[in-house]
Amino acid sequence: MALVGKLETEVEISTAADKFYKIFSGQMHLLPNICSDKIQGVELHEGDWETAGSVKHWDYTLDGSSLSVKETVEAIDEENKTVKFNVLDGEILKHYKSFKVTLKVTEKTSRGGSLVKWIIDYEKVKEEIPDPESYQDFAVKVTKDLEAHLLTA
Repeated sequence: MALVGKLETEVEISTAADKFYKIFSGQMHLLPNICSDKIQGVELHEGDWETAGSVKHWDYTLDGSSLSVKETVEAIDEENKTVKFNVLDGEILKHYKSFKVTLKVTEKTSRGGSLVKWIIDYEKVKEEIPDPESYQDFAVKVTKDLEAHLLTA
C-alpha cells in the first residue's frame, strides 16, 4: 500500500457551474444552512471569504462523529472555476500528514447543467490508515445537497 494517494470523483448536477462554484469561491458561510446535517459551522479566521490565503474553521459530521478542521484556500481560479484547499489542523491530521482538496466545476455544453469534480490528494501517517473514501462520499453528499438547494432557490 502507498502512503501517498489521490481520489477523484465527478458528480453531474443540474445547476449552472457559476452558481455552484460561487458558493465554494466566496460564500461557504452558507453551507451550514444548506446541509446542516453534514456541516454545522464555517467560520472565517483570517482573510475574507473570497481570497486565496484565507483561513476557515469548519465543524462537520462524518460517519456519525463530530469533527473540526482548519483549512486555507491555496488558490482560486475564476476562469477555470477551480478552488484548492489545504488542511492545516483538525482530527483528520491524526491520520493524514497532508490533505488537500481541489474542486473544479465545468459547464456541460450539450445538455446543460454542470460537472463537479472533487480531487483529494493525501499522505497517510501510516500504511494501515484507509484511503479517505468517507471524505469523498461526504463531498458527493454535500454536492447533491447544494444542487437541491440551488434548484429550489
